[in-house]
Amino acid sequence: MLVTGATGFLGGALARRLALAEGARVTAVGRRPAAAELLLRETTDGQLCFRRVDLAQPAKAEAACAGQAIVFHCAAQTGAWGPYDEFYLNNVTATHNLIAGCRQAGARLVHVSTPSVCFADRPRLNVAEGDPLPPRQLSHYAATKLLAEQAVNAAVADGLRAIIIRPRAIFGPRDTTLLPRLMRQMEHGRLRILGDGRNRADLTYVDNVVDALLLCAQAPEALLGRTYHITNGEPLRLWGAIDKLCAALGYPLPARRLPLPAALALAGLLEQAHAILRRPGEPALTRYAVRMLALDATLDITAARRDLGYAPLVSTAVGIQLLAGWWRAGQP
Repeated sequence: MLVTGATGFLGGALARRLALAEGARVTAVGRRPAAAELLLRETTDGQLCFRRVDLAQPAKAEAACAGQAIVFHCAAQTGAWGPYDEFYLNNVTATHNLIAGCRQAGARLVHVSTPSVCFADRPRLNVAEGDPLPPRQLSHYAATKLLAEQAVNAAVADGLRAIIIRPRAIFGPRDTTLLPRLMRQMEHGRLRILGDGRNRADLTYVDNVVDALLLCAQAPEALLGRTYHITNGEPLRLWGAIDKLCAALGYPLPARRLPLPAALALAGLLEQAHAILRRPGEPALTRYAVRMLALDATLDITAARRDLGYAPLVSTAVGIQLLAGWWRAGQP
C-alpha cells in the first residue's frame, strides 16, 4: 500500500496504523526526512519503507504507484496563504500524476479532499455531499483541492477505481497546524473569540479519519466514485470546545471578543502588510481563518455511516483530553 503525505499528520497516523496494527507493507512518501526517520523507528523493520518523491513529477509519481493495490493520497499543500502556482502544483498536478500511476498499476485510489470546498462566506449547517458548492472558493487551498476532486471524478467516469473523503478539522496528538496554533495563543492569554462565539462546527479525531480511510480501502466496488463527509458526528459550539481544551491545559479561557466585521477588516490589513513587506510564512490572521473560526460550518455524515459503516469511536471529549496530554508531555 502507498501512503502519500506520510510525513504529515494524517498520512503519518495512517502509515503507522497500516504497518503496526494491520500488518500491511507500506510504502510511505513524504517531504520531511526527520518525520520519516521517526516513522521508521516506530515501525518494525521491513514493514515500512520511505521514499522521498516529488509527486509533481509524472514519472516519479507513477513509479511510486507501481505494484501497489491501494494508493492513499493524503499529501497536500495546506494553509491559507501562498502562491497559487505552488498550491496548483502540489494539489492538482500531483493528483493528476497519481491518477495516471493508479491506472497503470490497476490500484484503487483513496483520495483525501477537504470540506473547505463546501464553505465560503456564510454559515452552513449539516451540509451533505450532494449539496451545491459555493460559486467561489475563498482560498487557493480550497480552490485547488476542488480541482483535484474534479480530476478524480473525471477519471472515475473513465474507469479509475477511486473514492473520496472530506474529513473536517482533524485534530489529535502530533498535529502541528490546526489546534496547536490556537494553543500557543491560549498559553499566553492572547486568544480572542472571533465573532459572537456561538458558531457551531465539527471536529474529527485523527484515528476516526484513519478508520474511514481503511473502510474506503475495503469498500465494495459499487461505492467507488462516491464522496463522503467525515467528522466526529458531534456538532458543537467551537468556542466551547476551545474552552474545554484551555481548561484541560490549565490555560486562561478566552474572554475578549472581536466582532466578525472587525476581525475580517483586521485580517485584510494583516494580509496586505504581509504581501507588501514580503514576509515569509502566513500572516498572523487571515480572512479565511476568521471565517473558519467564526461561522457555522457542519457536515452531514449520514452517507458515510450508511454506506461505509463509519462510526467514530473516539469522542471529541476524549480526543481533547488526549491532545492536551500530548501537549503537556512536550509534543513528542
